[in-house]
Amino acid sequence: MPGGRLTLQDRRQIATGLAEGLGYGEIARALGRPTSTVTREIGRNGGPSGYRAERAQQATAQRSRRSRTAPAPRRTVPAPGGVDRDPTAVGEFADQLAELLVHVGMPRMAARVLGCLYVTDGGSLTSGDLAQRLQVSPAAVSKAIGYLEGQALVHRERDDRQRRERYVIGTDIWYRALLASAERNAMLAGITRRGAELLGPATPAGARMDDASALLERIGQDIVRSVRQWYEERGPVPS
Repeated sequence: MPGGRLTLQDRRQIATGLAEGLGYGEIARALGRPTSTVTREIGRNGGPSGYRAERAQQATAQRSRRSRTAPAPRRTVPAPGGVDRDPTAVGEFADQLAELLVHVGMPRMAARVLGCLYVTDGGSLTSGDLAQRLQVSPAAVSKAIGYLEGQALVHRERDDRQRRERYVIGTDIWYRALLASAERNAMLAGITRRGAELLGPATPAGARMDDASALLERIGQDIVRSVRQWYEERGPVPS
């Protein structure tokens, strides 16, 4: 049942899905469980590369015994505005956000770095901060940052107090991401338009290309118009 505890067989199915390169959502659908359940299970038991079914089963049993003997209060940390946050819940949300970004085409490590940055109030972390929080090597962080910089989603700032660089996520991240999507649509619209001209718009293949070109061009224009209108209503459009 979706609300029941995961069994050893469920965990073996999760491990098999990870080995086959399936996403968290695909694994969850095969199990008939919410994606958040699978995300939490993998995140608390070694992550996608270190998950082992038997080990996860043992760890869950140990946690269950501890909770029965000495229930621990839910730990929270203060945040701006007087809000108390559960670090575990925040980490799980960051994992879910990263998984969604993977599903729309972002490399997994870049998605994890972006998710980690996005849930910090300051919007910036050092390479060491990211490596520690994600439990990965600085080299993996560096490669992910290179990708995110290329997409204009992250930039570097020099922290003179700590004598190191900080990686900063801008407030205009979705503005830039959506404009990049519109640009890709425009490129696809252009090549399908050329395909229609080459094949002939009166032919079935040419008509298919012509329809695709018109749709992609319209969607791209709608994205740009909607994004600019949103920022004009809320404040200056990012440069």
